[in-house]
Amino acid sequence: MIEIPNSIKNLGVNNLFEFYLKFPPIKYINGFVSKKITLNATNVIEVEILEYIQAKKNALISARLNDEIINLFIFNAKPYHKKIFKIGETLVVSGEAILYNKSITIKQPQIIKNKNCIDFQFSKKVANGQRITLLKEFANNIKIQDLTQSYPNIKRYILENLHKIYSPDENFVRNFETYKNFDNQTLNSLKFIEIYNYMLKLSKKKILFPSIAKLENNKNLEVWIKSLPFELTNGQKQAINDIKQSLSSETSSRRIIVGDVGCGKTILIFASMLLCYPNRAVLMVPTSILARQIYNEAIRLLPNYIKTEIYIQGTKEITSSHFIIGTHKLLYNNYELSNVALIMIDEQHRFGTNQRSTLEKMIETKGKKPHFLQFSATPIPRTMAMIQSSMLSFTFIDDLPFKKDIVSKTITSDDFPKLLEHIKNEVKNNKQVVIIYPLVEKKSNNNIYKPLKEVEQFWKSHFKNVYCVHGGDKDKEEIIENFQKNGEILLSTTVVEVGISLPRLSTIVISGAEKFGFATLHQLRGRVSRNGLKGYCFLYTKTNNTEKLKQFCNTQKGFEVAKMDLQRRKSGDMLSGIKQSGDEFIWYDFDEEITKEAKEALTNLPLSHSLEIPNSYH
Repeated sequence: MIEIPNSIKNLGVNNLFEFYLKFPPIKYINGFVSKKITLNATNVIEVEILEYIQAKKNALISARLNDEIINLFIFNAKPYHKKIFKIGETLVVSGEAILYNKSITIKQPQIIKNKNCIDFQFSKKVANGQRITLLKEFANNIKIQDLTQSYPNIKRYILENLHKIYSPDENFVRNFETYKNFDNQTLNSLKFIEIYNYMLKLSKKKILFPSIAKLENNKNLEVWIKSLPFELTNGQKQAINDIKQSLSSETSSRRIIVGDVGCGKTILIFASMLLCYPNRAVLMVPTSILARQIYNEAIRLLPNYIKTEIYIQGTKEITSSHFIIGTHKLLYNNYELSNVALIMIDEQHRFGTNQRSTLEKMIETKGKKPHFLQFSATPIPRTMAMIQSSMLSFTFIDDLPFKKDIVSKTITSDDFPKLLEHIKNEVKNNKQVVIIYPLVEKKSNNNIYKPLKEVEQFWKSHFKNVYCVHGGDKDKEEIIENFQKNGEILLSTTVVEVGISLPRLSTIVISGAEKFGFATLHQLRGRVSRNGLKGYCFLYTKTNNTEKLKQFCNTQKGFEVAKMDLQRRKSGDMLSGIKQSGDEFIWYDFDEEITKEAKEALTNLPLSHSLEIPNSYH
């Protein structure tokens, strides 16, 4: 029985898996003495030092190996080397053996302190002798049978690979001298326990609350669907079934519905309202334009008995309507929202966690919470959904009501005359064009792209109805609405990324495209071809490194874009917006198969299971 020292816990280790994850040996030192020398390979030998000769910066050491005289050669020898390699001393050394001038020579010999065993080196953050001793002692007392008995839901080969990290055999060390060249099996085992440990911690944070109302399926929805002037897609039908399942729970549910731009999420919002009726539902959106668009669609498509109102800047107090559509203004006014059973958030990534939480707290009553639906066109990979599934339910919509026909192409300054001609033709055919600029004004001489303010006059001199908008404009929503009705060209920053429907928009040009992330590029391209119109997305760049943009041009589907984004960024910030802790991954790299395996292991986890290290370990 081994007491677990507090010094290990003080290093941020809360459970056994964290011990393996945070403190793997960074290097293995093989102390097993070789019976014979193998040329052009690392050998561990025991020798008697006969002579030490300093030649300029190098040292040549003569030594006896059994009945044979060999050489040890040190490049850039330091004074301390002569003290270490004392004449008459018997030492165990390690180094590469070569044949030089017909003599066996060991290059850069390293002293092995512990003979006939495997020793470890740790990173500088544990370069404390007492800590290292504690880590080694703890590791040495962990037996493979203890691991398999403690974690029966985890496959044995994963636990065996972990065990080898601290209990390696000579063959393991020979192949993996440092942790940097672990084999795939060992690396995958570390990835597995890291994401398993992370998801387990998330699952423990989930707190269940009773729902304000159990929203049973009702005939209103089926009647309404049949009355629509169009057929729902398979993705929309499946999403409605998922939403039904969530809303019919007596426990407050949380679901994210993820679908590409134009997949028809507004219809799902209306279907959710009908499932909620006669209870009230609140929808929060990021802009007044989007609020008005959805409000107008609600008036057009929802049954007359659903009383709908809009709550944005300039509107009065909320009345007793069934369906409230509002912006951030919902958070900052004094009113009472009673009998609200459902909160919906559109473009959920535009709202912080605190804002979403504030709205929920305003509505919860007597310990009961509303159901919570979030809608997003920002692609989230299924890997991320599996990670977060302990906290949230996910619905993915893969299809669209119509096929998007968008040509995506990277262009340079040489292509500008052709681009100008293309824009003239589109405007002539009553189409609209949006041109995105990375900056509003020039901030330094290092900016290689012209800012929006510098190009405004050029476009206005060539076209009639040119509008200009950026995030700092107080009346930006009015400008965008005027462009929507009367404009030919809109010069803008990424303020048009979400919350705008432009049925006549055929072309988007993105200047300095390489400066934007995949998700932003995809959102901007999504403004085009909303109704099946032939669309064009031109990515203007002045750089030669266009691999990222070529990747984007070859991919239309949002979920594929999300995978590419994940592969490029590979860090903890990928969980931004729904991340539940400040952890960043050390080993895990969003591998979908490993995530799936960890999720299955968690599903089979006994309810009483805990990863925490006990006060003693048998």
